[in-house]
Formats: sequence, structure tokens, C-alpha cells
Amino acid sequence: MANLNRIILIGRLTQDPEVKFTVDGSAMARFTLVVSRFAGQADKDATDFIDVIAWGKLAEACGEMLKKDSLCLIEGRIQVRQFEVEPGKRRYATEVVARSMQMLEPKKSADSSTATQAVASDDEIFESAGDLPF
Repeated sequence: MANLNRIILIGRLTQDPEVKFTVDGSAMARFTLVVSRFAGQADKDATDFIDVIAWGKLAEACGEMLKKDSLCLIEGRIQVRQFEVEPGKRRYATEVVARSMQMLEPKKSADSSTATQAVASDDEIFESAGDLPF
């Protein structure tokens, strides 16, 4: 039996990504996406706040390109972590581990009015769709 754990989200960041580095120098970015979904009633949407983690070059790209209120597409997998807050008390965290990110709105440059759009994955970063290798 085949298994699949894949999620695609489109939403806005609730705040700037928090980028940290591990002891071995790997980048890790953490941020939350606010995502709307149909709630079953006409003209009513429910809102979900989904935690996202990115690693490596993708984490660095998220830290550089994404800001609070950025609209982006995140593709990745769902992960459930468990940890102890004190002996005998376990907590669980459900989060998305990002595999790729695409900005869905142009990002304005700080020094000019030119706009760039970016696609990033845990492999490579491309500034626009024209830079993609296919």
C-alpha cells in the first residue's frame, strides 16, 4: 500500500519569519500562515493558523524574501512532533515542513520600484519563472 504525505497551502504570513541556525550551521526558518477555508455556509470562511518550518537554503530564502502579510504558496509535508515540557507532561505540535515556497505577489525592492517574484525549494532558488530550468 502506497502512502502519501503532501500538503499545498496558500496564505499570508502572520509575522516575519524567524530564522535561526543549528550548531552545525544549518538554517531553520519558522513562521505561521493564516489560511482561509470554506466553513459550510454561504459567504462564511473559517481561518486556520498553520505553523511552517523550512530548512537549509529554503529557510534562508524564506527569511530574505518573506515578510509579514506576504502571500505565498507552501508545498511540503505534515509532521507531528512530541516533546516534554516537564517530566511526565507531553505536548504535541502539528506543523508543515516546507519543501518549496513561491511568492504569489511581487516583492518590491527596497531601493527601487521594481518588483521581483520568487520561487524557492530546498534544492535551488529561482528569481522568476523564466529562470526555471525547463
